[in-house]
Amino acid sequence: MKKASQRFRYIVIYAIIALVFIVMAYKLIGLQIVQGAYYLDISKTRTTATLPIKAPRGEIFDRYGRPLVTNRMGFSVVMQKGSGTNSDLNAQILAMINVIKTSGDTYIDTLSLNTVSPYNFTGSDSDTSSLIKMYNLSSDATGQQVLDYMVSKYGISASSEDEAREIAGVRYEMAKRSFSASNPFIFAQDVSDKTVAVFEEQSDSYPGVQIMDEPIPEYTDATLASHIIGRVGVIYAEEYAQLKDQGYSMTDMVGKDGIEKYLEPYLKGTDGVTAVSPSNDGTQVIQPAQMGSYGVLTIDSELQKTMEVSLKNNIIAMRSKSGAEGANAGAAVAIDVNTGEILAMASYPSYDLNTFNQDYASLLANPNKPLFNRAISGTYAPGSTFKVLTALAGLETGVITPSTIIVDQGVFTKYAAQGYAPACWLWNQSHATHGPLTVDQALEVSCNYFFYQVGDWLGIDNLDKYGKAVGLGQTEGIEIGGESAGILAGPAYRTSIGQKWYAGDTLQAAIGQSDNLLTPLQLANYIATIANGGTLYKPHLVKAIKSYDTTKTGGDVQPQVLSKITIDKANYNALMQGMKDVSQSGTAASVFANYKVSVGSKTGTATVTKADVNAVFVAVAPLEHPEIAIAVVVEKGGHGNYAAPIAKDVFDKYFNVDEVSAPIDGVDSLLQ
Repeated sequence: MKKASQRFRYIVIYAIIALVFIVMAYKLIGLQIVQGAYYLDISKTRTTATLPIKAPRGEIFDRYGRPLVTNRMGFSVVMQKGSGTNSDLNAQILAMINVIKTSGDTYIDTLSLNTVSPYNFTGSDSDTSSLIKMYNLSSDATGQQVLDYMVSKYGISASSEDEAREIAGVRYEMAKRSFSASNPFIFAQDVSDKTVAVFEEQSDSYPGVQIMDEPIPEYTDATLASHIIGRVGVIYAEEYAQLKDQGYSMTDMVGKDGIEKYLEPYLKGTDGVTAVSPSNDGTQVIQPAQMGSYGVLTIDSELQKTMEVSLKNNIIAMRSKSGAEGANAGAAVAIDVNTGEILAMASYPSYDLNTFNQDYASLLANPNKPLFNRAISGTYAPGSTFKVLTALAGLETGVITPSTIIVDQGVFTKYAAQGYAPACWLWNQSHATHGPLTVDQALEVSCNYFFYQVGDWLGIDNLDKYGKAVGLGQTEGIEIGGESAGILAGPAYRTSIGQKWYAGDTLQAAIGQSDNLLTPLQLANYIATIANGGTLYKPHLVKAIKSYDTTKTGGDVQPQVLSKITIDKANYNALMQGMKDVSQSGTAASVFANYKVSVGSKTGTATVTKADVNAVFVAVAPLEHPEIAIAVVVEKGGHGNYAAPIAKDVFDKYFNVDEVSAPIDGVDSLLQ
């Protein structure tokens, strides 16, 4: 009985053990076989680190596919916010600055204060105002007071005030970019391998510092078309607030100005994701980054280079000419007569896109304003280049015909009783007159008297009507922004400044003086409009926007007509003949008399002050079938024909003329 009871116990124990094993086996089969894939995915998810892959920006090309802006991979130093104190953060910032400086790299610092004592403001008025506003300081605060406030606010303790300024610069950047636990801060971009090695080898000394691979813009020539291309930079908090819903992060680069800003929605790529698993097979799951679309510009980069080099060299050469000793800046624009496409656009002096951040303070301090795009923002009296418009208005309204003769009497005496009797330039120079002239002859010799009379017959309303019809005194919507409307002289402007317009004022307006202030872009497009028979095209810089799989993203940009007038054929021929005569035997003959291409032109000598005269020049070619129009303005450049060689160099390149022009001599007697 006892043995049977004992045997029964063993059976029960074995049964329990067997049951346990059966249950365990069932569970294992469920976990590893039935639901194995499910739990494997969970395991991988819990043990996989995800890292972003920065998408390259779309590249920018000229009209012939030559690269202007491409990409290369570089390294950026990124800081993650930790739990340390202000003192810890300031100490780490200073240490990182020293690493960067030792390696010969640069870090991001746009605080508009001198980097060494005395700490004066170095930025624009807008920069200074934003800085003071950011810290809620008095509008009359000095640079030193701003720095003192920042030192106190951020608890900066340094061995010298210059070190404190360095730390303050980084803290300012952090504040502007809303540095936080969720928003990392890009401390430096495109750093060298030497910098990377220090931060990676001494990672324990720099908690929260990471090295990030990211595409870096690379310029074929960082000084070419700088005002057109514009800059890219790290996104700021206010920009991020507007763009965060479009897939941007706080470490992204964005276009700050120029074409880079205009094309930002297209150039921005889609970031990818790398998922790194620590499993034995080291599997990486990658969602690849997608590059942004690319932009094709209307400019010809070779023509652009020719224009920039010629503008610089001729301005320097002008300083040895009579009346042009102060020549220091200028601009030029070349435009397709039949589409509005800008073929080249230059402003001198310019700047280097690669070194913009390092050069920013000196660029702002430069009295010649290299950051100012004179081609679209500079406004200048057009001088005698405006006479082509006066001639057009006179012909089209019928106040004159191509055969109308006006006798130059030297002094225009109609308003002498009111104390106003303007004289022709030739009368002022030698008490001589041009005698009887038709409109084409008047353009050739640039007779002021002739255009005084035409302007008086026209009246300012008719003159302004035709000025507006060819794009003067108004913005035309060029993509890069900053375009000035200028001023078209007349009653409307005078009323806006609380002054009266007098009938005699029309005489000065008719020869391009009075209140007239126009941009080089407007001058080029106005001549293009007349040359093509009266169609005003919207000037533009973007030719096409396409994705890299060759499908069209933004498509090809079609010419856009802003307005149109019909120019009578006989009137058109008279205008072109007059401009041709300027080139062949008039004030531009020393440059174009024996030129291989037929050129129509007009010079302008625009008085700014008694001592300063701007040189203005417009031209179009070939006259048989106009293709390209050019405008050139040189500040303090003296006589208008001093600017003609710049246009000639551009024509040489455009038409492949095998000639090399040189700055002209012996033209001091040509005053118009």
